[in-house]
Amino acid sequence: MSISKYPSKLSLPQTNPGISSVLEYLIVKFPNIKPEVWQQRVANGKVHWHDGSLIAADTPFQAQQRVYYYREVDIEPVIPFSEKILFQDEHILVAEKPHFLAVAPTGIYVEECLQTRLRKKTGLQNLQALHRLDRPTTGLVLFSVNPDNRHLYHNLFKSHQIHKTYHAIARVNSEENLLGQQWEIKNRIIKSEPRFLMKMVEGVPNSHSIIRCLQQSGDKALFELKPITGKTHQLRLHMQSLGWPLLNDVFYPALLPRAADNYSCPLQLLAKELRFIDPVTQQSRVFTSNTELRLE
Repeated sequence: MSISKYPSKLSLPQTNPGISSVLEYLIVKFPNIKPEVWQQRVANGKVHWHDGSLIAADTPFQAQQRVYYYREVDIEPVIPFSEKILFQDEHILVAEKPHFLAVAPTGIYVEECLQTRLRKKTGLQNLQALHRLDRPTTGLVLFSVNPDNRHLYHNLFKSHQIHKTYHAIARVNSEENLLGQQWEIKNRIIKSEPRFLMKMVEGVPNSHSIIRCLQQSGDKALFELKPITGKTHQLRLHMQSLGWPLLNDVFYPALLPRAADNYSCPLQLLAKELRFIDPVTQQSRVFTSNTELRLE
């Protein structure tokens, strides 16, 4: 069994969903984890508040408080691809995440995630990812090294001062010339079912992307995607809305049956560039992935 050395955390909602204890909330929040697993974690002292005080089986629900717990998995797949550190100083680290590797512990992945691998590689136990990429996506991830100024980098994301560029490949109509064309997509994205999916609905837009075609060869095209907002699966849905779902996407436009990862067919989505003004040094930072998505 793999047990994370580092806690995962969640914030209890502002509104009580009709439960009495923290344990009851965890059982409802994570339906794929058996109730007896949460009961055992609590009994073993593996669930606690932000200050380290333990949460017991009868600890009352406390709105907006942070709960920390330690992930456990019986069998953890080993992801056969390596990450690369592109930049590191006393404030930040920029790494290139391979396809299929989670950024932080999630689901059946505890040790096999980018954050844990980098903590082991660098010895920086306080290293923390400042944002997420979907597990199937490859590309750049920004980490905080120093907890004392971490909030400054978090604020860059909250205020949309981190400018991201992605590359993606999609299948297109070979008879249509898309090269050089640009599209601005604004729509409303909300949670769907199953709960890990998102969907587009009518209503006030809460997502915004700018998409441009860089290359086209036959029935495939390479696109540059610039997300203005950061909704979950935003780029995948926006490409779908244009009629060009991403190549090798197992979620959209239709959820495929669950299967083992097919390492020969990775999702064709790359976090290509991060651009921002460093809030500590005031330097202009531009980081570019060495990976290239190729039309073949």
